[in-house]
Amino acid sequence: MERMTPPAPTGFRPVPRTGVLYVMEEAGKRGFRPGSPDWANLGQGAPETGPLPDGPERIRTVAFEDEDHEYAPVDGLGELRDAVAELYNSRYRRGRRSRYTRENVAIVSGGRLALTRVVSTLGRTNIGHFLPDYTAYEELLDSFGTFVAIPVLLDTDRGYEFSVPELRAEILGRGLSAILLSNPGNPTGKLVTGDELSQWLAIARDVSCTMIFDEFYSHFIYDGRPSVSAAEFVEDVDEDPVVILDGLTKNWRYPGWRVAWTVGPRRMIESLASAGSFLDGGCARPIQRAAIPLLDPELADREAASIQAAFAPKRAGMIARLEELGIAVRPEPAGSFYCWGDLSGLPDGLRTGGELFPACLEEGLITVPGRFFDVNPGQRRPDRPSRFQSFARFSFGPPQEEIDRGLEKLARVVAKAK
Repeated sequence: MERMTPPAPTGFRPVPRTGVLYVMEEAGKRGFRPGSPDWANLGQGAPETGPLPDGPERIRTVAFEDEDHEYAPVDGLGELRDAVAELYNSRYRRGRRSRYTRENVAIVSGGRLALTRVVSTLGRTNIGHFLPDYTAYEELLDSFGTFVAIPVLLDTDRGYEFSVPELRAEILGRGLSAILLSNPGNPTGKLVTGDELSQWLAIARDVSCTMIFDEFYSHFIYDGRPSVSAAEFVEDVDEDPVVILDGLTKNWRYPGWRVAWTVGPRRMIESLASAGSFLDGGCARPIQRAAIPLLDPELADREAASIQAAFAPKRAGMIARLEELGIAVRPEPAGSFYCWGDLSGLPDGLRTGGELFPACLEEGLITVPGRFFDVNPGQRRPDRPSRFQSFARFSFGPPQEEIDRGLEKLARVVAKAK
């Protein structure tokens, strides 16, 4: 008897799996299991979590006090909020009159929830988002229906550069009240920093456009600095329309802890706490308390330095090997742990991410097709080939051994197609 797929419950809409969730599900159907020596996951969206040379000792145990069995405040433990504020002040606000306090910080259970709280507070407005960008933005920007998500196109041929005059023109021409972006960028590794970032914030102040910076890869930069943040160029922490999201997930390499934070004007933080009271109820108390020592500025900088020392060679090695195989990496990632690979130089049958992905699965290799980063909230754009169909994202987040195994598998896929 033919087995029928049960219908969705009345009143519910199906939510598609996109990006990493989709590729992991497809790999699972073919036998992938985390840690399997027969597979290599170059689609991985998290960094390796083990000890790194010269890095801080990894936390192995978490102790519980009696009070840890109670609810935590929706906006987070005061001590952890203090620690986050002090980290930003130490790194980016020395000598500045305006400094962050706990009232400028909200603690959240992970990056996606931090983003969800932020967008849930947006009113009837236009919010800009860049293309390409983080795949999870697609469903996020279609979830509440109180605002209109408007794409801002970045030009592949220009290396995804976006000038200050172009930013002003987009904000004013499209009537944007907010812009969401990852910095460093996912998947391109593009980094907005220094004078350019300072000018972006000046425009935000001038035209009253809130800039929402997803800085979850801000330790993964390769120019010698410990980290980068828009906080460096905020003039008044309570007046500038700048919201920053970060957490332990990537930059401290504790993705399973699900501890993240939002930093911004205190009025925004108060709104996020109100949203959290009905969305999620707050982050777990014991894991917040365990996170406090990790925010010590000296320890955080040691973690950043160890990450950069370990990931820079992985970055260089992956770029070189992809180029040898005919996959152009343009631009070379200034941040993150991803290579955005142009597949158009590969043999026939592998020149799109949709073609490469199943071919790699047969070899026990996971990649992420580029079309998933063509963020299309509500599927409002016409059904036509993505501008990024000839791209794929390759991660150098896993340990070196797995990266090497994955690149060898990729070489076999390419050789078979010739």
